[in-house]
Amino acid sequence: MNLHFSVLASGSTGNALYVGTEKEKLLVDAGLSGKAMESLFNEVGEEIKNLSGILVTHEHSDHIKGVGILARKYKLPIYANEKTWRAMEPLIGEVSTDQKFIFDTGTVKTFGDIDVESFGVSHDAAEPMFYIFHQQGKKLVHITDTGYVSDRMKGVIQHADAYVFESNHDVEMLRMGRYPWNIKRRILGDFGHVSNEDAALAMADVIGDQTKGIYLAHLSQDNNMKELARLTVSQTLEKKGLAVGQAFHIYDTDPKVPTKMHYL
Repeated sequence: MNLHFSVLASGSTGNALYVGTEKEKLLVDAGLSGKAMESLFNEVGEEIKNLSGILVTHEHSDHIKGVGILARKYKLPIYANEKTWRAMEPLIGEVSTDQKFIFDTGTVKTFGDIDVESFGVSHDAAEPMFYIFHQQGKKLVHITDTGYVSDRMKGVIQHADAYVFESNHDVEMLRMGRYPWNIKRRILGDFGHVSNEDAALAMADVIGDQTKGIYLAHLSQDNNMKELARLTVSQTLEKKGLAVGQAFHIYDTDPKVPTKMHYL
């Protein structure tokens, strides 16, 4: 089997991404309870006990809630950069020293037949980073929880076969919504989350001829809707001359329902 993945859960209530090949199986974040994570794996026909490890992006609870639980129960190694480890350790409970591994930002680690490349993003966490998965010429990019997509990030993530890409909020919904102003300012700022329109503008700069799928991820439950995110991103990309629905497809993600397994 080639590189394949399922967005198990995506949103402010919890995030998890499964990535695998025939030989290797990895989990990025476990932001739901252990029981919920087990249920999600069952839904996509995989088993947590077969994982090679858990890769952590940053220490916010919607990304690490189940990390310690799964690591202890299934004896899984955990990978994160040093600053994330320091911020995360008090939050995930006791984990054996031999299950703790450092994965520095801007480096590559090889897990069997998958090369995993880490890169930094702009978010209000200790040292947030996300991952690019390379296998047999295929490239999967996972990028959420960033206030903007810099030229440096674009250079790293360009020309992927598939993207799991943040499309967090509609700016007008956020501005008119019930959140207090300090929370709105945080989300809209450089260390917050990317809006539908800004996500699409970034996508337009990185999509390549081989890009076949874009998964809109980490949608706000209060300040976005799947239909609105898809419409905004599609229209923006079409205005840039990109053939949405022909050259590539846009897919939804969900806080509780995993996506169908996507094979690259």
